[in-house]
Amino acid sequence: MDVLLERHSVHAVDGILLDLGVSSLQLDAPHRGFSFNHTGPLDMRMNARQVLNTMQVVNDSPMDVLVEIFKRYGEERFAKRIAHRIIQTRRETPIATTTQLAEIVKQAVPHGVSKIHPATRVFQALRIHINAELENLAMGLDVAIQLLKPGGCLCVIAFHSLEDRIVKHRFRTCARTASLEILTKRPILPDAVEVQHNPRARSAKLRVARKL
Repeated sequence: MDVLLERHSVHAVDGILLDLGVSSLQLDAPHRGFSFNHTGPLDMRMNARQVLNTMQVVNDSPMDVLVEIFKRYGEERFAKRIAHRIIQTRRETPIATTTQLAEIVKQAVPHGVSKIHPATRVFQALRIHINAELENLAMGLDVAIQLLKPGGCLCVIAFHSLEDRIVKHRFRTCARTASLEILTKRPILPDAVEVQHNPRARSAKLRVARKL
């Protein structure tokens, strides 16, 4: 963000909107490998020039690493069962596609324990891990706050609890040092009409702060 603005000789801005996570364009492109709703390669890289992809992590990581990824980034309570099933499967054949992995996860998780697809948290965890999303978010918030002019607003839309927690804590830390004023005591959520028109917005949380 700061590098891009520097190229255009922009050194401070009045407002910044961070719309976190994967985009609909990426989710709907099977070849990017972000969604289990389409058959595609296990990729999930935001930056296609990056070497590490999801297929490598799924097929090469030891069980304890997979469990840690699923727990830390997906808050997946069946992490051990899922990792064990992945290890068993890849001994016989490489896990190469999104739908193949989704089916493996589905078989490992007890039926009917969640309203969401059984693979949702696993795919989230792998995507966050591959792209170092939480680390990049923390750095991005710092850069955004530095770039804001006094009185400028930082708006952040998060889509899961891990992202939202980082944003909330960063805002609170800055508020304690009187560098930001939090304008949203609680996150703004989409209403029923918006969710009806855009189901992917159902988990969105908007937080806003103003630079002092």
